[in-house]
Amino acid sequence: MAVREAAAGLPGPGRDEEAALLFESAHYRHESRWLLPVSPRCCLACALELLPEPGVSLVRKKHVLSGFRDALMKHASLVVQLVAQDQKVCIHFISMLFGLLCNVEDGSITDLCIEVLIQLTTQLKLEQTIHCLLDECHKELCSMPSMRGSLATLTLLGKLVDAVPALADKLVMEHGDLMEHLLRGLVYPNEGVQASVCYLYGKLYSSPVAAEMLLGHFREKLCPLFLSTMDGAHTKELQINCLGLLKQLLKYDLFMSMLMNKSALVESAESVEGPPGETPLPLVLKKLLLSRDETLQVASAQCITAVLVHSPAKHALAFIHADVPEFLFEHLSSSSEVLVWSCYNCLILLAEEPLFFSKCHTVYGIESVVRSLQESLRMNNTELHKQGLLLFAEILTRQPEEIKLFTSSAMCRDAGRALREAVSSPVLEVAAEALKAISAFLRKDHQSALPVLYKELQALVKDMLSRCADLSQTPLNWRPLGHASNRNSERAILRRGKFLLNTLEGFRNACRLAMEFQREPSAQENPFTAPSAEKEDTLEAFSEFLLSACDSLCIPMVMRYWEQATHPAVMEVFLSVLHSLFVIVPHMKEKFSKKLAASSFIRLALELKARFCSGLSHSALNQVCSSFLYYMCISLLSAPEKTGPPSQEELSAVSELLQHGLPQISSRGPESLALLSDRQYVEEAARQRQYCILLLFYLAYIHEDRFVSKTKLFMAVQSFLLSLQDQGERPPLLVFRASVCLLATCQDKDGTLDEAVVGAIRKFLEDTPDLHRVYTHHPLLLRLFLLHPELMRRFGHRVLELWFSWEESSCEELDGVPSAGQPTLPASVAALFHILRSSPSILLILLDLICSSPVDIARRVLIVLKTFLRRNEDVQVGGLIRGHFLMILQHLLMEHGSSPSGASGNLPLLLNLLSLVQLRNESEQELDSMAMNLLHQVSKLCGTCSPADSDILQPSFNFLYCSLHQTTLGSQRRAAAVLLSSTALIELLEKMLALTWAEEGSPRTGLLCSAWLLTASFSAQQHKGSLQVHQTLSVELDQVLKALSVPKRKAALLSALQQNFSSALVALLPSGAQSPPAPEDTVLAPLGTSQVLSLVIGLQNLLVQKDPLLSHACVGCLEALLDYVHARSPHVALHVACQPWNRFLMFTLLEAGENSFFKPEILRLMTLFVRFQSSSILSQEVGHVLQGAALTDLSTLPGSTLQALHGFFLQVQSMGLLTDHSVAQTLQASLESLSPRASLAQPALQDMLCLGGVSVSLSHIRD
Repeated sequence: MAVREAAAGLPGPGRDEEAALLFESAHYRHESRWLLPVSPRCCLACALELLPEPGVSLVRKKHVLSGFRDALMKHASLVVQLVAQDQKVCIHFISMLFGLLCNVEDGSITDLCIEVLIQLTTQLKLEQTIHCLLDECHKELCSMPSMRGSLATLTLLGKLVDAVPALADKLVMEHGDLMEHLLRGLVYPNEGVQASVCYLYGKLYSSPVAAEMLLGHFREKLCPLFLSTMDGAHTKELQINCLGLLKQLLKYDLFMSMLMNKSALVESAESVEGPPGETPLPLVLKKLLLSRDETLQVASAQCITAVLVHSPAKHALAFIHADVPEFLFEHLSSSSEVLVWSCYNCLILLAEEPLFFSKCHTVYGIESVVRSLQESLRMNNTELHKQGLLLFAEILTRQPEEIKLFTSSAMCRDAGRALREAVSSPVLEVAAEALKAISAFLRKDHQSALPVLYKELQALVKDMLSRCADLSQTPLNWRPLGHASNRNSERAILRRGKFLLNTLEGFRNACRLAMEFQREPSAQENPFTAPSAEKEDTLEAFSEFLLSACDSLCIPMVMRYWEQATHPAVMEVFLSVLHSLFVIVPHMKEKFSKKLAASSFIRLALELKARFCSGLSHSALNQVCSSFLYYMCISLLSAPEKTGPPSQEELSAVSELLQHGLPQISSRGPESLALLSDRQYVEEAARQRQYCILLLFYLAYIHEDRFVSKTKLFMAVQSFLLSLQDQGERPPLLVFRASVCLLATCQDKDGTLDEAVVGAIRKFLEDTPDLHRVYTHHPLLLRLFLLHPELMRRFGHRVLELWFSWEESSCEELDGVPSAGQPTLPASVAALFHILRSSPSILLILLDLICSSPVDIARRVLIVLKTFLRRNEDVQVGGLIRGHFLMILQHLLMEHGSSPSGASGNLPLLLNLLSLVQLRNESEQELDSMAMNLLHQVSKLCGTCSPADSDILQPSFNFLYCSLHQTTLGSQRRAAAVLLSSTALIELLEKMLALTWAEEGSPRTGLLCSAWLLTASFSAQQHKGSLQVHQTLSVELDQVLKALSVPKRKAALLSALQQNFSSALVALLPSGAQSPPAPEDTVLAPLGTSQVLSLVIGLQNLLVQKDPLLSHACVGCLEALLDYVHARSPHVALHVACQPWNRFLMFTLLEAGENSFFKPEILRLMTLFVRFQSSSILSQEVGHVLQGAALTDLSTLPGSTLQALHGFFLQVQSMGLLTDHSVAQTLQASLESLSPRASLAQPALQDMLCLGGVSVSLSHIRD
């Protein structure tokens, strides 16, 4: 009654539904403990009575089962408590449900029964209930005459084992005879039953224990039935369950082998007997793969993968013969990521079998792979990206070279672009797989389709390197020691190292590709490029790109990683890349080698060998390091910067030496120095290592990579040379050159070599055929030879000659500098100057070089010497050079007599140097016997020359002219007497003067000027000292007057005319065709009045040009002319001086500005006019000069101006032109203050200049 009341009290809206869960006719009898206390209010007792009742409709039963299922799902614990109250009731309820399952044909009720049974069993977890259910299933299957009604039972068993996997073992062990019933179900012509059986088998074989117990059952009975069932399956359910069972079977080697062996037997039987009885597994899976159902395609591909995983080499052939790869490639175009991924896996395993390639499956499918890869990269499935790239890499790697994979350059381009997109992926794992594929892609046979797309390859390599560079530049977060972040950073460094290694391997393959294409003429450039087009897509451009990319990307990446970690494999690949670049770009290998050496790569390679290659470890790295060093050393030694190239014989010897010695070197710097310093007896093998070490140190040092102590290396090289001497050995010339160079560069600034070492060097050098074979152009080596007397005496001449042969650019730079300029010297020249200052005797060697060397070398020596003498006036070397030059000149004159100009092509250079030395001499220096002898020899040399020998005469005339004007008055007379006694010289001068008007515009203008200046000097000295004239000079007067119109010769010519009017040396001759002179002109002979006036007019025209030097010469010539005319005809002289145009001349000269009369040439001209009483010309100028002098601070005026002003005042005073007493007093005061200043302001005799190659004395021109 209580139960009924409770039921009656149910809420209204859900009352009908929940009432339907109860069996009303019997529910009132049931105790409340069988009623579920929550909704849905199920009663277990009602269910036990209602469900077996035949009179209850199936709909009602289905509703009850559905309610009970819902209760289990919502309130599992309450339902379990309800059912588990009484074990008998529980077992009865399960048996009742099983009975309902077996007797009802309604599929929906069957499914509900199975679901409730499974949930109850799994929730109760009672052994008895499970045994009960298994027993019921066993009885049901055994009692069936056929398998027609077994579907529900089989389905229940399958799902029960699926829900409780442990039941698989129990079912096989305790109910083994069920397997026979399962075999009956497998052959029963109902695919639903077959599907249930396969499902149950799949669950049984998922247990390793059960699978082992069922091994015999499978081998003897199940295997053929299963294959035929799967082959004949038509429904998707059966096909899927068959594939599920197959997946479980394929987990075990034995079952997989049985299946495949059975397939092999079937194939062989088919090939012999004809019609197929059974279908082998590969064909079955191929059939499923060809279905249009994606699920079946995926499952089939996964099964194929499961077979191949066990042993691709053993089982791949069957699938390849079945043409499975063809259809796998076709499925790569699917939009299903799972299917594409599964096909990738299958193809990766099939690619391990060579037949996969020899049957050209890859040639057929490569386009599908590339297209699939391009599509997959647009998705976000990283695993799919990685798997696709892995497949592509496998195909590219394993494809036989004789079978071309890419049949067109377009396909190759598409593949490259897909790889570029992949390697640029932000996901590191994807980029890493792309790197492997790129490495395999950069193979000659993959790129052989013409035209070779070098620009595409270049873009691919660039993207690969850029991706690695981006990764290497990502900062790492370092934390204190032991921090977890540090471990992450270490792992990140390892990942970077692996990524860098893969990148370098790809780059190495690109380099190898370039090397292989160098042997293919058809691959040198694009054959389809128009002839006029710029050829960028060529092998040469690609090779140069590789070199540039290595320089800008590879090297910085590797060196950055080297600072973080050390990875021998990375360095091995890296050095092999550098090694290959020597071959790829041969025209750049010298520059590349020098850059590597300057970037410490010799040190890097030696550190790697010392760190990893001791003993037999890392032999590959040792070989790569040795090969790299060998090629770099040979390249550097073949084209040295500062020395001549070695002969082929020398290079071959060193090549053999390095090939044998470099692999044996694995020592660090200190150990290598110790080996080099060994003075004990050195065996041949050890000596070879010494040679290699020394060459490496030498090449490193000359490229500024100084990784060992300079002092220790200096001592080691000395010990090495002494060891060679002790054992009587001669090193290869290149090794000896390296030794000498290292000694020079490592020697302290103030240090010297031991005498024993110097002796050893001298001995080795004496045995050397020519010094240039061991010479290295370096200032320190020059210092080594020149500052050790023993070496300088024996080899200084040749060393300096070699030094100048390398200094062409420096000498040209010095030659272009004006004489007055003081620019910065080239470093090499500055070093030589320092040596010359410390040891002036070296100048004698330089003088010998000028005499004996080739002209180009001698000219460089002269330029350097001239610069040295110009910059170092405090170094007194004149006597040293003149004495040595005197010996040379005497030797030439003795040997060659009348034609010394042909004795030596360098004689003009020697004379140039002599004139320069003479030019820098101090004034008022007495000429000693050597100077007089030299003067005599030079004049004698000039006497043997013709006017055409301008290169000898110009410096000789300069020397003679300087010698006359840069000495004391007494020495001047003696020198002039010596020179006037040389009739040959006077005759030469006469010939030269005659050429003045015969060679207008001649390049020998400077020489003619020197001849006139020398003539003027001779005439002046002869006139002053009344010297004996042995030979006179004849000059046509009219030609002299004409010559005044030649601008470049005026100053020299006018200086000569100052003395020629009354000279005993120079005779002015009238022209040949001249009318008899007028009576008044006789007294002026050889001049005439008209000639005097013409000469005066010409001089006035020159004065108005206001050139200081020319004006001095004009005034001096005018003074001499008026003196000459006044002495013979005073009235003519006064007439000339009082000409009205003289006043116009004065106005013109004084227009230059205020106080313009304070110019020495104007003051001298005014003095001349005062002297000849030209008062009309100087009517007011005298007063202006006096007034200006009174107002001017005379101490600020130049000495020449003061001297001219003093002469003017004296002339005015002597002529009595001033009658004003005050003016006379002013003049007197001025004279008193001016006289001492004027006396102190006498011009110095050291006023020699070199103008346009002509030596000119300013005092000579002015006076």
